[in-house]
Amino acid sequence: MSRFLVIGGAHLDRRGQVKGALHLHASNPGHWEETAGGGAFNAARNLARLGHAVRLVAPRGGDPAGETVARAAADAGVEDTPITFLDRATPTYSAILDSQGDLVVALADMALYDAFSPRQCDRRTLRDAIADADAVLVDANIPEATITRLARRCGEAGRPLSAIAISPAKIVRLKPVLSALSCLFMNRREAEALVGPLAEDGQAQAEELRAAGIARAIVTAGSGPALAFDQQQTFLLSAIEGCTIVDVTGAGDALAAATLGALQPGLPFIEACHYGVAAASLAVESAEPAPPELTLDAVRARLALVPPIDPLHLKR
Repeated sequence: MSRFLVIGGAHLDRRGQVKGALHLHASNPGHWEETAGGGAFNAARNLARLGHAVRLVAPRGGDPAGETVARAAADAGVEDTPITFLDRATPTYSAILDSQGDLVVALADMALYDAFSPRQCDRRTLRDAIADADAVLVDANIPEATITRLARRCGEAGRPLSAIAISPAKIVRLKPVLSALSCLFMNRREAEALVGPLAEDGQAQAEELRAAGIARAIVTAGSGPALAFDQQQTFLLSAIEGCTIVDVTGAGDALAAATLGALQPGLPFIEACHYGVAAASLAVESAEPAPPELTLDAVRARLALVPPIDPLHLKR
């Protein structure tokens, strides 16, 4: 069991789905669902369910939405240590989906994350939490200056820092710390927000991203193979075939959590990626962004189904 400190987004996700045909600028029958979410929060819950000790630090308001997040953290076994602003609202993400589950429009009310200032990283409680962790994971929901200060604190403490990109608009906040990251998890659109249009060849893509300072990363591409690389190797990761896709929300967070959880005890990157692919397959089969059934035993049971690695370049 490893000790992880996870920092970033933990908010309320609201998803409304229209029943039947969609009529814009009009009232539509449908239903709402509310769940706790956020890249860092989903990853924290997954890490805890995989058997790791997890401490979560995230901005939160003093409102019912914040209480919902706190209950979800407790249910997953996460040590919840929020930075609470009693007079502010907990961030929310509200999405409207059509009857097929495709996004129509969404509203992200996440201004509170901007209040996570760099000085929070200078407080003794957070410095001690970094020192007590085996590894730190951050998502790009928090400000660039705060991420930069966090990277400095992790470097001083000798703790590896990994990151989840969140979106093309937010991944640019990671630019000042790319060379300091142990591993970066992103999709192709997010990668192109960093370096511009990527080449079609996977090896060339990896070289472009290495040139930006990224030493190790997994770049997902929807239903297509994900690109994975470190300083010595480049390879493709294919998804497990035959999965019944219920909701892809949280699949990337599951991939990140399981990969990092396997890396921390010292597994080679390729083997750790197998754990990530197995976890992602469990996530897409669930309607929840961080499914309770995503346990270490469940992930290990899926390992035999993970397709063989497709090496683009392996240093012998």
